[in-house]
Amino acid sequence: MKVLSIALASLLRVAALALLAATLEASAQDYPSRPITVVVPFPAGGPSDVVARIVTDEMGQILGQSMVVENVGGAGGTIGSARVAAAKADGYTLLAGSMGSHVAAPVLTPSVRYDSERDFEPIGLTAHAPAVIVAKKDFPAKDLREFVDYLKTHGDDVKQAHGGMGSSSHMACLLFSAAAGVRPNQVAYRGTGPALNDLVGGHVDFFCDQAVSLAPQIAAGAIKARGVSADKRLPVLPNVPTAKERGLDYRMSIWSGIFAPKSTPKAIVEKLAAALDQALDNPEAQARLADLGGTMPSKEERTPAKFNSFVKAEIARWSPILRAATEAEAK
Repeated sequence: MKVLSIALASLLRVAALALLAATLEASAQDYPSRPITVVVPFPAGGPSDVVARIVTDEMGQILGQSMVVENVGGAGGTIGSARVAAAKADGYTLLAGSMGSHVAAPVLTPSVRYDSERDFEPIGLTAHAPAVIVAKKDFPAKDLREFVDYLKTHGDDVKQAHGGMGSSSHMACLLFSAAAGVRPNQVAYRGTGPALNDLVGGHVDFFCDQAVSLAPQIAAGAIKARGVSADKRLPVLPNVPTAKERGLDYRMSIWSGIFAPKSTPKAIVEKLAAALDQALDNPEAQARLADLGGTMPSKEERTPAKFNSFVKAEIARWSPILRAATEAEAK
């Protein structure tokens, strides 16, 4: 009797697993049958938000369902990211993650409630963007060299904004400060948008973030760009020199991408990845990003497998640099 009971229990488990697999396969075939929520873990108006809206507009048309962007900011992107990590793995809640949420935040934010490498299914890269060092329009320095010299002599009095611990703007400014050997007075905000608004208003002195969010304000003359972290000048900012041109070894590219919760069915991941790939091939989307200073990832970079390897490599590359920078800053 005991043997029969064990055998029956095993059969029931096998049947349950088979039913679950069949259900998942059927749901993947029907996917998507309703709107998809895309969580941007930063406030509206920032670079992660801008890129996500450009890309998901195209993806939604390809998938035949709307993709609704929801901004869930706070704690350097960790609140929104943790929400997606804990969401149902059915493809209807995605994360527009970034270098800030997946590389910097786990190092810089205490008690983060997700693991960047284990709690998500990578869908694909959406964009690359160099960082731009910008200052309020009446800041007393005419170029990057004078800007760095001013920071070295007036560091305690200079207010450097960032979009929250672990955000791309925080990370970009940390690396800039380390490269320049300066220690400005940091002012944290709940996202890039609010920080940029205060920079335009003259309430803070400088800021470092993706060209995607800064190019329009630079073009309008609301803020002044001092340098970019790219190896060559950006087409959208041809008059702004690279940091390297001004003798500063400050090079980085800030990336963003789409993630699903861990254990999302492979068929759904593949369908989303195919839609993303097609969206990134759209000339209109490419032009919109290029006009903002962003660049599309290559075809080889976009696959879930390549993106997964890329994220792991970025974590391994930047974590020790960020720890060293924050330790130096704390002294």
